[in-house]
Amino acid sequence: MTAVLTTPSGASHGQYVFGTMQFGGRADATASREMFEACRTAGLRHFDTAWLYTDGQSETLLGEMIASCREDILLATKVGYSGGAGPANLDAQFETSRQRLNQDSVDLLYLHQFDPDTDLRATLGWFAEQKLKNRIRYVGLSNFAAWQVVKAAWAASELDLKIDVLQPMYSLVKRQAEVEILPMCKDLDITPIPYSPLGGGLLTGKYAKGESGRLTEDKRYAARYGQSWMYDCAKNLTKVAEREGVNPATLAVAWAAAHESNPTPILSARSEEQLRPSLKAAHYALTPALYEELAALSPRPAPATDRLEETTE
Repeated sequence: MTAVLTTPSGASHGQYVFGTMQFGGRADATASREMFEACRTAGLRHFDTAWLYTDGQSETLLGEMIASCREDILLATKVGYSGGAGPANLDAQFETSRQRLNQDSVDLLYLHQFDPDTDLRATLGWFAEQKLKNRIRYVGLSNFAAWQVVKAAWAASELDLKIDVLQPMYSLVKRQAEVEILPMCKDLDITPIPYSPLGGGLLTGKYAKGESGRLTEDKRYAARYGQSWMYDCAKNLTKVAEREGVNPATLAVAWAAAHESNPTPILSARSEEQLRPSLKAAHYALTPALYEELAALSPRPAPATDRLEETTE
């Protein structure tokens, strides 16, 4: 059982996180505010941003929105996606992030990606320093492989520091995290907070209707979700959703949250209307039988040893 993250007021961070990557980009200030308010009404307390997002607009807008309810919000941001994980770069980016957010501290700070060219001890030493200065409460890693997390956890232990959170990609069409990442999180008491539970919007069923989105507008997403079986999975998910009388996005989000490692998926959208089906997952009871039916819609990744004959059904 992973440890429970809390807001400054002591409340649990909740079952879902809202990711503000769209704030100030595909979602203007008005749409961003509407989504924030919808999340608060639905009971969400954990909000995620990054130094990188929308040239700083994401952090700036989120900072304005949380000003009146800061103690009830678990605020997370990320540094180090560009420029490396050296202390000087992290220091400069975190200073900018705190200015944009209009906060002296954040609750959770991530290293946005692994940097093979910087000694992890130097990076984690910087994180330990931020904790001593009460600028952060939790340490997170994003886009790390399992071996990189274990390496970081070992180095952090020498500094009396804990890796609290890992942010991997995870959805019904991106299940690699099941092999080592999610079991590792459960074993090391790391909270998994996976992003893209809707597979870049693929699992909403909108692309089968000819609608546009990241998969049609961004070459990276088109490549990430470009395999034909992924589209077949999305179509079959929609069929199950129609049978169950629920939106496919609700099923996809609920499925991603139902793994035994107790992940806390990140929800995101361009508008409050688009976000609504994902928020409904918080009140949707996914039965074990339906969970397994949905899991069967996509290939289960091979075990880390690749000994398929030892895989249990």
